[in-house]
Amino acid sequence: MPVTATTRRRQLGAMMRKLRAQAGMTLEEAGRLVSVSKATVSRYETQAGPVKWPVVDALCREYGVSEAERRAVVNLAKDARQQGWWSPFADVIPESMNLLLTLEDEAVREDHFNCLYVPGLLQTRSYTEAVQHASEMRLTPDAIERLVDIRMSRQQILTRDKPLHLWAILDESVIRRVVGSRSVMKEQLGHLLEANKSPDITLQVLPFSKGAHSAAMGSFVILGGAEPSLDVVYVDIHAGSLFMEKEEELARYRLAFDYLRAQALDMAASSAVIERIREEL
Repeated sequence: MPVTATTRRRQLGAMMRKLRAQAGMTLEEAGRLVSVSKATVSRYETQAGPVKWPVVDALCREYGVSEAERRAVVNLAKDARQQGWWSPFADVIPESMNLLLTLEDEAVREDHFNCLYVPGLLQTRSYTEAVQHASEMRLTPDAIERLVDIRMSRQQILTRDKPLHLWAILDESVIRRVVGSRSVMKEQLGHLLEANKSPDITLQVLPFSKGAHSAAMGSFVILGGAEPSLDVVYVDIHAGSLFMEKEEELARYRLAFDYLRAQALDMAASSAVIERIREEL
């Protein structure tokens, strides 16, 4: 199965494992309830082989999940073989990004805290190009252009028929760091000001004056599913990417984001700070 298909399959397996664990059932108990073998339930929870959505539906009902959770998981099972819009770029996308794009494609909201760069969903093309050129991984101009194209295509989720809600909290260092050039940064800050006018985007700045804060661990994203139990935390680290879905992990990052929202400037004050820094350029 190609990588572009296994990303949805991987997400489905993780969800099925999580839902069974929450129900407190063994593989054998779950299989007996829906008249399939223990091995079949195990296979559905891994990335091995195709799935039948009626079985997924039956398992979800036996696990006692909410209606919204059941619909989300069944829809994912139906689309397990579907390739994402990013499949033409498969040769330059690492598997971790495949999984991120799959999760993002299914998300209804994203909560971002950024302390280095502007979130990818809010970057201008020139800013993205500058970020890619600054990477320690030396890529060919063609490879960079394709990565930039991917990031620009990702932003379509903000303008689709049912756009996700993006809540982005930016450390003040993000809007003060000149990426590329002053003109590139000025354009980027102008783009953030326009984005903060959208009803589907909430943008806040966390000023230096707040001092130490609850996200000293660095940047992170909470990808929100149709139900809170389907949320996933994404952290981009130097050695790769981390995806966290355990309830205690989600609780930690949700609490951190709540504290950050409370510490950050409101939308109007955030826009005023961005405009002032833009004028200084």
